[in-house]
Amino acid sequence: MRIGLSIGSAYYDGAHWEDMVELVRAADRMGVDFAWTAEAWGMETIAPLAYLAPLTERVRLGTGIMQINARTPATTAMTALTMARLTNDRFCLGLGVSGPQVVEGLHGASFAKPLARMREYISVVRKGLAGERVTSDGPHYVLPRPGGEGKALRLSMPPKPDIPIYLATLGPKMLELTGEMANGWLGTSFMTDAADHVIPHLRAGAERSGRTLDDLDLQINATVEVGEDVDALIAKYRPMVAFTLGAMGSAKTNFYNAAYSRAGWADMAGKVQSLWVAGDKPAAIAAVADEFVLSALFIGTEAMVADRIRATSAVGINTLRVSPVGRGSRAQIEYLERTVSVIRSATASLGH
Repeated sequence: MRIGLSIGSAYYDGAHWEDMVELVRAADRMGVDFAWTAEAWGMETIAPLAYLAPLTERVRLGTGIMQINARTPATTAMTALTMARLTNDRFCLGLGVSGPQVVEGLHGASFAKPLARMREYISVVRKGLAGERVTSDGPHYVLPRPGGEGKALRLSMPPKPDIPIYLATLGPKMLELTGEMANGWLGTSFMTDAADHVIPHLRAGAERSGRTLDDLDLQINATVEVGEDVDALIAKYRPMVAFTLGAMGSAKTNFYNAAYSRAGWADMAGKVQSLWVAGDKPAAIAAVADEFVLSALFIGTEAMVADRIRATSAVGINTLRVSPVGRGSRAQIEYLERTVSVIRSATASLGH
């Protein structure tokens, strides 16, 4: 099982950046495999990676994720080629459609038909990475623009068609697209016990393009904490889970809530969301079931967490992505050291 580190968050404002740098440098020394940056309406995703590139040696640096509506596909291809050069080919291009609140509210773009838009976007990006003329017949991207003086161009940087593309997807059709067109998956809201609601879609997409599931790097977010007082850990994380179910998106569109609902928790997820949207946050938090918290997160005794990690590996997940915990670089590095030890110990007998 490989290990990734999520740095910042979708709305990270750059606070305590020096601590984040020290954490990533420590992760690089520990042999952590990936560091992923996010973006939504805070710090954007590329500049931090460019800053970290000369300060690290082996950790792969990826966008987790770059919003496709915030950049043209040609700009994304140029950025990926630039980052591959700056990182000595350690760059991974993570893409996502974001959500209607950000896409339509912040960028003024249409969120409609995200599946078709993503398919077309990836096709254009891959042309740019491969040194081909950057063209597209639309309907979402028409290149070159008709009726004007534009012409189909090749990017001037040396081609690098093997830059890995990861997609952050949740819905069944998007998961199939990931299996078909991407090199990896940046998964969220994944429940090992309900893997059958996710993995078959990734597999179907991979087979559609003549590949197998083994050709994909399947990564998921993993909140990891070991402790003997399991009830206390559940109480600690219940508000975070309630926030995800109730507030991550609008009352109409919450992709995370929908993913957990497909995993068999529709009644509870719907109740939590309704209470949260109605403004009764304490009741929403109380409505989160203990079993749900334990199934959604990697928390509990060391034996419980180890069992969950091994079970997750068994269903095909290759990489666990963890987020920093604690105030200041020292506490965060100590947390990462403990977490890396737990993951490696749990999977040592599996040979990876």
